[in-house]
Amino acid sequence: MQDLLKWRLYGLVILIVALSACDNGDSLETFGGPTMGSTYSVKYVRHAGLPAPAQVQVEVEKILAEVDQQMSTYRSDSDIARFNQLPANRCQNMPAPILELVRVGEQLSEQSEGSYDLTVEPLLDLWGFGPQAREEKVPTAEALAQVRQRVGHAHLRIDGDQLCKDAAVEVDFNSIAAGYAVDRIAARLEALGIGNYLAEATGELKAAGKKPDGSPWRIALEEPRDDQQVAERIIAVDGYGLSTSGDYRNFFEQGGQRYSHTFDARTGAPVAHALASVTVIHPSALMADGLSTLLLILGPERGWDYAEKHDIGAFFVIRADTGFVTRTSHAFARLSGEKTE
Repeated sequence: MQDLLKWRLYGLVILIVALSACDNGDSLETFGGPTMGSTYSVKYVRHAGLPAPAQVQVEVEKILAEVDQQMSTYRSDSDIARFNQLPANRCQNMPAPILELVRVGEQLSEQSEGSYDLTVEPLLDLWGFGPQAREEKVPTAEALAQVRQRVGHAHLRIDGDQLCKDAAVEVDFNSIAAGYAVDRIAARLEALGIGNYLAEATGELKAAGKKPDGSPWRIALEEPRDDQQVAERIIAVDGYGLSTSGDYRNFFEQGGQRYSHTFDARTGAPVAHALASVTVIHPSALMADGLSTLLLILGPERGWDYAEKHDIGAFFVIRADTGFVTRTSHAFARLSGEKTE
């Protein structure tokens, strides 16, 4: 597949103890492969009557191929890439999933007062982070002002089955497409009768049920370090999606200042605050994916207030003079069994 999510971060480490078949005949089946410029994996408990891994893998990869064909900004023939190539004041027929994600993006944009936006791809390219980027550098004020005219969810409109634009905007689903794919995979697994599974794509995941020995699926939240993966803490997940967004692995420095790949659409510039990463737990992997990005954009204060106001399960890792400090929202503590700050 093409690189749909080339810049995804890996803030979640899946802890699975290798298990052989149990006395009741249940076994832990595992498969995976490349997707969206990264990888995916599926683990599920198989018992009599459930399909073999090869059959399940075919079903999962159909979903991933469809998402890639519809939403990749790294292939010129995808539905969204063709839309992005259109000039202003044009419309294009779109499959239902794209229209669904545009509506989700509109919701998140409104709730963040425009800080979160699906149309920031021209900004990503300008600063050196996007699929059409040339080099990582701080743009001139003139170049930034010109590109900002092509950014803003208000320039999009859904008309029946068509997506329309009144400016030459470009839509980028990188902040929600993987979560959407995981939700689709989870729904397909359940339709096949699989109730105990862990599905992951590019680091976004959803888990339900138990492992063959009856223990929970356990997920390690990664400490924001450039050199290695270190578990910050471990939580059990059952029936929830989990997503981490962070700025600690994709950035550049110029003039002694650090510029991350996370953009505030209101300013047209990378965020400049102390929030290193946010993990969100939510019944929907799609919403966990989008909300983790939204909270990262808002920062340690605005993001915390937003999470508490909207009862969002969020775990914040914040840079401090002595390293990192963490904050756990009340909803995250409730859903994961953790204690609040």
